Amino acid sequence: MTNDLEEVSGIGKATADRLRASGIDTVEKLASTTLKELTNLKIKGVGESTAIKYIDNAQKLIKEKPSDSEPQLKKKDAPPKPEKHEPTKKQKPAKGSNLKELIKKQAECNIGLVGHVDHGKTTLVKTLTGDWTDRHSEEIERGISIKLGYSNATILYCPECDEYLTYHMAEAARKKGQPRFVCPNCKKNLEFRRNISFVDAPGHEILMATMLSGAFLMNGACLLIAADEVCPQPQTREHLAALNIAGIENIIIIQNKIDAVSKEQAYENYNQIKAFVKDSIAENAPIIPVSAVFGVNINLIVRAFEEIIPSPKVREGEEFQFLVARSFDINRPGTEINKLRGGVIGGSVLKGKIKVGEEVEIRPGLRVKNDFIPIKTEIVSISQGDNLLEEANLGGLIGLGTQLDPALTRGDSLIGHLVGKTNTLPEIVSQIELQVNLLERVIGSEMQIRVQQLKHNEKLLLVVGTEKTAGTVTKILKNSYIINLSPPICPPENSIFAISRIINRRYRLIGYGRYFNQN
Repeated sequence: MTNDLEEVSGIGKATADRLRASGIDTVEKLASTTLKELTNLKIKGVGESTAIKYIDNAQKLIKEKPSDSEPQLKKKDAPPKPEKHEPTKKQKPAKGSNLKELIKKQAECNIGLVGHVDHGKTTLVKTLTGDWTDRHSEEIERGISIKLGYSNATILYCPECDEYLTYHMAEAARKKGQPRFVCPNCKKNLEFRRNISFVDAPGHEILMATMLSGAFLMNGACLLIAADEVCPQPQTREHLAALNIAGIENIIIIQNKIDAVSKEQAYENYNQIKAFVKDSIAENAPIIPVSAVFGVNINLIVRAFEEIIPSPKVREGEEFQFLVARSFDINRPGTEINKLRGGVIGGSVLKGKIKVGEEVEIRPGLRVKNDFIPIKTEIVSISQGDNLLEEANLGGLIGLGTQLDPALTRGDSLIGHLVGKTNTLPEIVSQIELQVNLLERVIGSEMQIRVQQLKHNEKLLLVVGTEKTAGTVTKILKNSYIINLSPPICPPENSIFAISRIINRRYRLIGYGRYFNQN
């Protein structure tokens, strides 16, 4: 018996019609198609990751429902499965209480939003999640992001319409009295795909070090470029360079504010973007025209998340490491002493996993005179948004509740610190030897300024992970530089150091460095 394409998990009617129009009219043909052959057909909505999924699911379906027409996919001499274990014709999507539980799972990856100030990063996060990440009074008063913003989203999928959307988007479109977790268009049940976290980086030039801190947390990024301004703006150029330094290769370019320009202006801006990213890390990135304010083409962004930015793979057996991006006191003023709760540290797991009740060490830790003493504490809670977890591993942004005195975590005082199991963290360093790679021209300046070599006793700003520290060049060697750090830091292994120097009274990104290794 020949299987129908729509029986393959993830393939809706629209996608099935496109596959048939391209000559793939049966599950057997899809299962025997190579990844290259399928992607070369350039079927709308079928990128590399989606193609892999469709081929794998088609092969699984044939193995589960064998027929005389596909002996090449049968296992030789495999005993027939008992009838009661045969799968249903099509796997039912998780719904109702199942979906309620799935959206409480830990997020699998961090997606950054970067770009010039006022190009719509925070507005896009709100459209996707319902959260306005500018939560601090100064941010609200000035109308710009100052700190790193965080939010979470659940990606859902409608196989009938072949559309992706976030849980917030589905809720925003749901009319009163209608059930949850159904497609706004066809009213069929939505399927769960994954949970993700957003890192909203500030775009103002004086906050470049904060943006760099966020870049080291990202697994992929959206570069927002406003259609109503000439491309590139200074921080557009600087943020793209920062993504390159941080090693972020999975990039989506979002041409925002298309509602503010004519069709001709939008095309002109598109050509400017193409010229800007030529020969860069984002040269082959898709450019999606959107209006974050009016919600135009937002579903295409969610699809791009699934096709372009995969979740990082969890490797078993690695020692736990956690990079602190925020720290704060959650107790309200006037809380009674016996009701005080310990300080909270927020950030992302770099590797390994942590469980509630385990002891951890924080480095560099507490400054005592001219030295730093690592801090030890117990993890009493793990949370992601409003969801409490029993354990956390790689992926997403989480908060760790501790037994620390809240005074130690108040006001982001532990940003940049590294957390791990006792005696497993790297050493605290106050001096480093770096192999430095300088950029050809200063990034972020409106003038074209050539980057000069580092000088003896020059003061620099170094960003590694989420830590910012001052550096002074003390020795210039043949292939490296010796730099003293103040304050000392505890960087993760194989760290990249983003290097900025003062140019025209601002710290400008001029290059990056790695640990020098003579071997």
